[in-house]
This record gives sequence, C-alpha cells and structure tokens, in this order.
Amino acid sequence: MREFGMAVEKMESVAGLHVLITGAAQGMGLLFAKQACREGAARVVIWDIDEAKLAAAAEELRQLGGNVQAHRVDLAQQQQIEEQAAQVIESGGVDVLVNNAGVVTGSSFAEHRSAQITATMAVNALAPMYLTHALLPQLGRSGRGRVLTMASAAALVSNPNMSVYAASKAAAMSWSDSLRLELEANPNIGISTICPTYINTGMFAGAKSMLLTPMMQPEVVVDRAWRAMLAGTPLVLMPWTSKLGQFLRGALPRPAWDFVADKVIGVYHSMDEFTGRTRETTGEERLEVR
Repeated sequence: MREFGMAVEKMESVAGLHVLITGAAQGMGLLFAKQACREGAARVVIWDIDEAKLAAAAEELRQLGGNVQAHRVDLAQQQQIEEQAAQVIESGGVDVLVNNAGVVTGSSFAEHRSAQITATMAVNALAPMYLTHALLPQLGRSGRGRVLTMASAAALVSNPNMSVYAASKAAAMSWSDSLRLELEANPNIGISTICPTYINTGMFAGAKSMLLTPMMQPEVVVDRAWRAMLAGTPLVLMPWTSKLGQFLRGALPRPAWDFVADKVIGVYHSMDEFTGRTRETTGEERLEVR
C-alpha cells in the first residue's frame, strides 16, 4: 500500500495501452491524441461534439498509424457520457483518460445567460467527474492507469469576467486532487491535474498577456502535461509565475494582493478585450470550446 505523498511508478510511454481523450477533434486534444499514436497506444479513442472535425482528426491520426475510434459525444449530457463510456469499456476498456475538453466564457457574470452557466459547469466540472466515475472500476486493470485532467490557473486566482469559468475549473482541480488522495492506496493509478494560464489555441483570443506571463503555446502545455501524466505528477502549475502568484496571494493582505494583481501583474484586466473564436453559429459567441 502506498502512503500519502508517495508517487506512483513512472510510465515510459502509453505503448500497448488504451487511451481516451475528450475534446480531441482539434487543439490540445488532437495534440494529445497524436502523442498517444506516436507512442504506440493499442487504441486511441477520441471524443468531441464536432462531428466533421472529429472525422478529420481521426483520419489524420490514422495516417500516423494509430488504431483510432472516434465518437461524437456531447459532454454536457450525462447520459451520453455514461452510455459511451460503457461502450468503450465493453470494446477494450481504458487505461489512460485525458479529461481535456473545456469551454470558456469571457464576460461579466451579469451578462452570462443561464445556458452558458449550465454548459460551462457541465463540460468543465461535471463531465470529468461523470466520465472518470464510469471508468474508475476498470482503471489500472493492466497494472498501469492514469487520469489527466486539464484544469486552469483560473482555478487559483479570482479574475473579473471569468467568474463561471474560474468556478468550473476550481471544481475540476479540487475534485481531481481529492481523487488522487483517495487512490493513494492503489499503486497502479496516477491522477494528475494541470493548471496552465492562457493558451494560444484560439479559445482565449483577445485575452491579454500578464507580467512575465505571455500566452502559452499549446505544444508546450501538452508536452508538460503528458510528461506529468506518465510520471504520475500530482499537480502542475504553469508557467512559474503561477506559483509566484500563489505565494503572493497567500502572503499579502487582500487589498495589497488586489493592487498587485490589478496594477502590477495585470490579472484583473486580462479578459477586458476577450473575443474568443469567431463563431459560425449565432447566440454562442462568448462560449468557446477547447
């Protein structure tokens, strides 16, 4: 039995394992899927709500030699998650789960529609829980199991115009790391939570860079997250300025921290000009999907 604080055994790769990645039709999800294919995963299951992009991504992954299964899944729908998870288990199971899919809203709380609040919390917070809960009984059956959850630095720092997004990512982070502690007794399962700042995938278009914190490149984030998953690293804050921010936020009186975050670092104005991707559909221009 592992004791609290002891690391799981490191994995060299996902070769021979079954990998499931959500939000994998584009952006970081597709990068995760490509890495799984390059490492020789036995099967790469990709989920996304965009059927056309999902089909294109599957073909691209097969060109890399991957054994790919693509499924359209609306992660805002609990029933779809559980039904599709049951099918994946029946068809070979899952060893590595990457909870990557996410949506972001960038407006004042007063401007949020009820549907935006519901969708953001459902996809960012509830979907990882429902999916992991469905897969957990068979996770680690091969002697190697991993759950990688993409949270956000927004989970750690309050930020105007990100209230619902920050809340959803705070829930995801707290749940993921609490699950890690519950599974400390299982040496075969590693739980990793990744909290990056803004990533240049398009979903944060218009967001401003902060002091010493430029927009992060998706390839860099995926590489760090993947290595953390293989190693079983519990929590990754990136870049290093996120750790500095956490120190200052804890050490300074609240008025002093508000001044630093607002006037020095620029956190409190980082979403003032957020636009997100240009949407082809109407009514969802402020709801962006990773």
